[in-house]
Amino acid sequence: MNFSAPPSPAATIAIRALRFTWPGQDHPALALESLQVAAGEHVFVSGPSGSGKSTLLAAIGGIIVPQAGQIDVLGQPLHTLSAARRDRFRVDHIGFIFQQFNLLPYLSIIDNVLLPCQFSAYRKERARQQGADLTTVAQGLLVALDLAPALWKRPVTQLSIGQQQRVAAARSLIGRPEIIVADEPTSALDSDRQQAFLDLLQRECAQSGAALVFVSHDQRLAERFDRRIALEQINHAARPEEAA
Repeated sequence: MNFSAPPSPAATIAIRALRFTWPGQDHPALALESLQVAAGEHVFVSGPSGSGKSTLLAAIGGIIVPQAGQIDVLGQPLHTLSAARRDRFRVDHIGFIFQQFNLLPYLSIIDNVLLPCQFSAYRKERARQQGADLTTVAQGLLVALDLAPALWKRPVTQLSIGQQQRVAAARSLIGRPEIIVADEPTSALDSDRQQAFLDLLQRECAQSGAALVFVSHDQRLAERFDRRIALEQINHAARPEEAA
């Protein structure tokens, strides 16, 4: 079977002279001269509201395409791909933990976790390498994230915000994508579960060699990461006097 195997780049994520402006806006949301993330590197990204954090994650995922500059992910220049091919590339190689979770209320918890495997033969094959069958792999991630089997048959709408957040994390990890992108993934968790969540996330990334780009306002978590980036310091669009 022809699964979507990634190239072998020097950097997992490489950004050069990137500029992006949202439609209807006069001022760019992102103006980055250079940013690289190495394979297996865990990067903590912080910044105040409006500093471009969510825009950066959307660019890494190919959800948006910059008007200038270039972003290469796993050696692939994303701007050269059609929207459909960017979608395919993202589901194959990037696990997203969205701030709003994006869980599907008409699916069970297990089926929500397995959703990437329904859209990506590549992720499905990698998930099969993790355990006896896909359901067992999904269950193992949920247990590791402290979601007991008694919760698995509930509709996702009946879970707490923190529980939904952990389901979203399990979905991002299944199939061991090469990049995990996490947008405020611990905001609804208490201190103990924050640490357990990070333990699992970083352990899974380490086992698969995945790069982790983790956005958070919680500076207490930063010390656990290989590198810390204050986005407002490198995003010239966040400093109007320099972007003018």
